[in-house]
Amino acid sequence: MAIVTISRGSYSRGKDVAEKVAGKLGYDCISRDILLDASELFNIPEVKLVRAIHDAPSILDRFTYGRESYVAYIQAALLRYLKEDNIVYHGLAGHFFVPGVAHVLKVRIIADLEDRIRTEMEREKTDYIEARRTIEKDDEQRRKWSLSLYGIDTNDSSLYDLVVHIRHLTVDDAAELICDTVKLDRFRTTPQSLKAISDLSLAADVKAALMTLNPHLEVSADDGNVVVRVKALPQQMDAGGEIESTAAAVRGVKTVSVKVAPMSLYTR
Repeated sequence: MAIVTISRGSYSRGKDVAEKVAGKLGYDCISRDILLDASELFNIPEVKLVRAIHDAPSILDRFTYGRESYVAYIQAALLRYLKEDNIVYHGLAGHFFVPGVAHVLKVRIIADLEDRIRTEMEREKTDYIEARRTIEKDDEQRRKWSLSLYGIDTNDSSLYDLVVHIRHLTVDDAAELICDTVKLDRFRTTPQSLKAISDLSLAADVKAALMTLNPHLEVSADDGNVVVRVKALPQQMDAGGEIESTAAAVRGVKTVSVKVAPMSLYTR
């Protein structure tokens, strides 16, 4: 039992690899599902979430509460899936949401630019110049998107346990390699790693519930005991009561502690 997160660029065959891995392991394979869930859970038109993935980071400014809300909603929806275990997830930056969870195998799929261009030409019936322009633009937007939202560069190989180059390796080869790796004892689910992801999921649910009150907050959870750290303007310093009651209403929360600090003095 484990979780596999697969990061991939466009036309790198990452989706094909993810589906093949899920089939071999008997795991669920998810990607766009979390957008549908986030859209329904938090009443955000799905088209905004889809466009935010593919467009430049500036589109996030169009959301009522900016990028903090967007990240919180996606994180909450994704972690609801991941805490169920036996999942292959591809797309977005799934590995960013599971720090300290031992039973997650983080994979990056890469492919040669020329191979990706040929695939784009075949699928979209376009010429070489247009296909290259599209892929390079998409790569740069994804990189900017990840840096803007998470402060990470998805091309950084140190973020992953395994980087697979689809060139001499086929999709089947890559899937076999990933399946063999995830079966190692290192990636087996343990009571401790299950607790870690459950705590992360609860903290994400609470944070998502609080975004309309104050998007400038951090939430942690430990066995249902939640701590909310929030930065506020002087006139907002008495907002702790509403934050506490809203957090306490989230399913799974046992206790809530709210720590409010002046915005000018607050450090992340």
